[in-house]
Amino acid sequence: MPEEIQPPLIKSGGAIPHRRRPRYSGKNPRKFHEKYKELNPEKYPDTVAKVIASGKTPAGTHRPIMVAEVLAALQPAPGLLAVDVTLGFGGHAAEILRRILPGGRLIGVDTDPVELPKTESRLRTMGFGAECLRVCASNYAGLPRVLAEQGVSGVDLLLADLGCSSMQLDDPARGFSFKLDGPLDMRMNPQKGQPASALLAAISESNLAALLTANADEPHAALIAAAIARARTIQPLTTLTLVTVIREALRSLPKSVQAQAGDMPVRRVFQALRIAVNEEFSALETFLRFLPGCLNPGGRAVVLTFHSGEDRRVKLAFQAGRRQGVYGVVSESVIRASPDEVHSNPRAASAKLRWAIRA
Repeated sequence: MPEEIQPPLIKSGGAIPHRRRPRYSGKNPRKFHEKYKELNPEKYPDTVAKVIASGKTPAGTHRPIMVAEVLAALQPAPGLLAVDVTLGFGGHAAEILRRILPGGRLIGVDTDPVELPKTESRLRTMGFGAECLRVCASNYAGLPRVLAEQGVSGVDLLLADLGCSSMQLDDPARGFSFKLDGPLDMRMNPQKGQPASALLAAISESNLAALLTANADEPHAALIAAAIARARTIQPLTTLTLVTVIREALRSLPKSVQAQAGDMPVRRVFQALRIAVNEEFSALETFLRFLPGCLNPGGRAVVLTFHSGEDRRVKLAFQAGRRQGVYGVVSESVIRASPDEVHSNPRAASAKLRWAIRA
C-alpha cells in the first residue's frame, strides 16, 4: 500500500518541503493498495464518482445491490426493529435505518473482523448512534444467540445479503479473487478455520472432485481435481497459480469447449473452495431453520443470494415454511436486478431476491 503521506516537519525557517505522491507504474494505479484515492473516498469524492459512473465499484468499498427491491419487500417504517445479518459495508443498513427512525433500531451482524469495525465507524459518522444501531460480531447461523444477548425475542425486519462483499473480493490479501495474486485464504473470518491452501493440501483428489461438483456444479470437476492434485506436489498454490493450473487442465478439451467455458471454470472452482472453507451451506441451512423463530408475527425476511446452491436452499426453506404455516406468504418467484442496475454495477447480475412474511 502506498504509505500515507504524513504532515512534513516544519523547518526552522517555517517552509514546508514538498513531498511527491506515491509513485506507481503506468498512467493509473492498478494494484489494490496503490488506489489511494479510491481507498480514501471522503478525500477524493470526484474520483470515486468517476469510478462508479464507469460501472465499477471503487476499491475497498461495496455498492449495495437491489436497494429499491429490498426496501419494497421489507417495507421499513418508523419504530420497527430490524436486523441485518450480513452488515458488510453498511449500505443496506443505512437505508433501512433512515426509514425506521425515529423510534426504530437495527442490529448489524457480520463475521468479518477486518471490515466490521470500519463499517461501524462509517455508520456512526452518518449519525447512527448506539440508541438506534447495535453492531455484533457473529456468523448469521448464530442469530438466535445474538438476539438473546441483545434482549430481543424477535424482529420485524430481517435482511441477509449472502456471498462475498466487494471489499473482500478486491483485496488480494484476502485470497477471494482470481484476478490478482495473493494467498489462497478465502476465510470470511481470518481468525477461524483453515484457509483454502490448507484445504487443498489435505483433501484427496476424489473428494476435491466431489466438492467442486457439489458446491459449484463444475462439469469438469474430475479433470481439474487431478490437475490440482499434481500441481500441489510441485509448488505451493496461490490465487494466480491455481488459476494457471485450472486453465492448463482444460487445454486437453476441444477448442470449442474451452471457448464456450471461458473463465467460468475458474470462477466455479474459487466459489466451491470459498463455500467449503467458510462452511457456507451448513451455516445457511442453520440460519434458515432458525429464521422463523427470529421473526415477530408479520415480520418480513429478505434474502439475497448469488448462486444456485444458495437460492435453491432459500427457495425450498421458504416453501416448506409456507406449507407448515410458519410463513403466511412467500415470494412466488425470484426477483432479479434491473437491467439498468446490472449495467451500472455488473456484480448485481447474479443476484436473486426472495422474501417471506411470518404468519
